[in-house]
Amino acid sequence: MSLSDLDRRSREIFRSIVESYLDTGEPVGSRNISRNPNISLSPASIRNVMSDLEHMGLLHSPHTSAGRLPTEIGLRFFVDALLEVGDLTQDERRQIDIQVKASQQANSAEQVLTEASQLLSGLSMGAGVVLTHKSDMRLKHIEFVRIEPLKALAILVGEDGSVENRVVELPPDLPSSALVEASNYLNSMIQGRTISEIRAELEKVRAADQAELNQLSQKVIDAGLAVWTGEDGVADPGTLIVRGRSNLLSDLDAAEDLERIKLLFDDLENKKDLIQLLGLAEKGEGVRIFIGSENNLFSLSGSSLVVSPYRDSNQRIVGALGVIGPTRLNYSRVIPMVDYTARLVSRILG
Repeated sequence: MSLSDLDRRSREIFRSIVESYLDTGEPVGSRNISRNPNISLSPASIRNVMSDLEHMGLLHSPHTSAGRLPTEIGLRFFVDALLEVGDLTQDERRQIDIQVKASQQANSAEQVLTEASQLLSGLSMGAGVVLTHKSDMRLKHIEFVRIEPLKALAILVGEDGSVENRVVELPPDLPSSALVEASNYLNSMIQGRTISEIRAELEKVRAADQAELNQLSQKVIDAGLAVWTGEDGVADPGTLIVRGRSNLLSDLDAAEDLERIKLLFDDLENKKDLIQLLGLAEKGEGVRIFIGSENNLFSLSGSSLVVSPYRDSNQRIVGALGVIGPTRLNYSRVIPMVDYTARLVSRILG
């Protein structure tokens, strides 16, 4: 559907209904719309237009109410075609700068991301959410420790002090010296790199025929890198930071709404579809918006997500941050808020 499918009168009535819904969450009737100074029509004429909009799938009638609410399709159409995105005030920009940059003093990427999540929650009155891959942390030390004849523990220590462990499969008859050699070789080339950057460096070394490892040690390294980058068939679930979940409980009308939000909380707790979520954010530049069932994560809860990727110093996407809220989220305010915060986090982490 495009704007050309609606005449000016239908467009103004539809805009009025959606803006009223975003403001109040209540069904909108023809008498309310007739009070709009930009719409000089009788309630009867407005009802005819509303009926046409409902037939087009943009509106629906809840229960027996005479009013109308936008459908998910209607909200998507409004966001894509009619939404006028605002801008942050100087005070809002200053507040974001102060709070996020203050967390930088902790010398921890996770602290910066946690503060960003908390900030987005407070400013939007929704839930602030940040997703990042553990495999993208900058490393200080790597070690392989045998725990079974054919299994070893890969221990990664980040520059921020965080520690991550993964179990890797070992080749048969692997001597302990190969584990030590693999650990020493990787530690000699870490220098604050991420797993992805280490892998790229190893490829360069191989291409130049400068590898200094024997075959068994190389297999240990390949197995470790495969596990950490999800190439062993088990995708890295990443780290999820959610702040302000209670905001999602503050505007519920019925027990069924509460049940939907509980389902969302369960999905977030289980990190369900998070990799898909990050993948969706990575597919486009800037802010992306997902409304209700457009994303599997929100198919049951009926929530919306405004999300933007953030990048490292090489402009490589390493995570995503955004706001989860009801479908009647204040999109015009939340979109620039998420965009600005993502750019700020990119500069700090870069």
